[in-house]
Amino acid sequence: MKLGVFTVLFADKPFEEMLDHVQASGLKAVEIGTGGYPGNNHCDIDALLDSEGARKSYLDKVHSRGLTISAFSCHGNPISPDKDFAEECHQVFRKTVKLASLMNVPVVNTFSGTPGDHDDAKYPNWPVTPWPNEYGDILNWQWEEKLIPYWKEQGAYAEEHGVKIGLELHAGFLVHTPHTMLKLREATNDAVGANLDPSHLWWQGIDPVAAIKILGRANAIHHFHAKDTYIDQENVNMYGLTDMQPYGEVQTRGWSFRSVGYGHSMQEWSNIISALRTFGYDYVVSIEHEDPIMSIDEGFRQAVKNLRDVNIEEQPAEMWWA
Repeated sequence: MKLGVFTVLFADKPFEEMLDHVQASGLKAVEIGTGGYPGNNHCDIDALLDSEGARKSYLDKVHSRGLTISAFSCHGNPISPDKDFAEECHQVFRKTVKLASLMNVPVVNTFSGTPGDHDDAKYPNWPVTPWPNEYGDILNWQWEEKLIPYWKEQGAYAEEHGVKIGLELHAGFLVHTPHTMLKLREATNDAVGANLDPSHLWWQGIDPVAAIKILGRANAIHHFHAKDTYIDQENVNMYGLTDMQPYGEVQTRGWSFRSVGYGHSMQEWSNIISALRTFGYDYVVSIEHEDPIMSIDEGFRQAVKNLRDVNIEEQPAEMWWA
């Protein structure tokens, strides 16, 4: 597997300076934001779609540094009840799939999205309990009327373009667990899979190794984010895991995102890497850094160092001992 980075971390650096920094850090891949929540600081998607020469120049700058593009990412909410925002997210996604196809980038990462509770709703509604019964009714309506129809169409569009979709399992969106990922995949097609991020699993109480086994057996892991989470059980006892305090309230939050190795042990990260290899994932491990108590540079450096120590890069040897 190759180590890479989600380059929104370096949004303040010009494109080539960012690439130089990634190369100097010893990584092999970049994940580029094309719009939506990640922004598009390193990718003028319309200019690239309009010009084959611009696409070639862009790729030359990446490849000349020994790097590849692991994914284009346009995380948004394409089924939001805010129709303008939903349309914006939809158009960015479609453009991103087309650009990925033209530039031989195999994966487009995004969120599944969350609609409202009826057609005239103003805000997303994320049900998290089956009772009172109206919550379950809302969830069924969301899946049957919004989520499945949308991703059936987009899954077919991605398949036509030879691109895989990596939906990030993120609470607040309808696809946030292995079950919801496989449920949507079953209702759509195999182009729809996961951008698996263990940081979002840990705080839901899901073991990432178990999730890798579940999704890996279905060949449903299309991309992987390397980010950690620290669970503060004392604070969980007060606020629960669905803690609504701002991320900056680190002292009292039930959990906080951390750089790799600062929320869970390197043995656990070793188990994650081994599970990825065992269950068929041999692509990019893309560092995402959202640590509230570390600088960008230090958090990034520590993630690189820690992942280097546990990554499995080479192909396995023949079993000479058996």
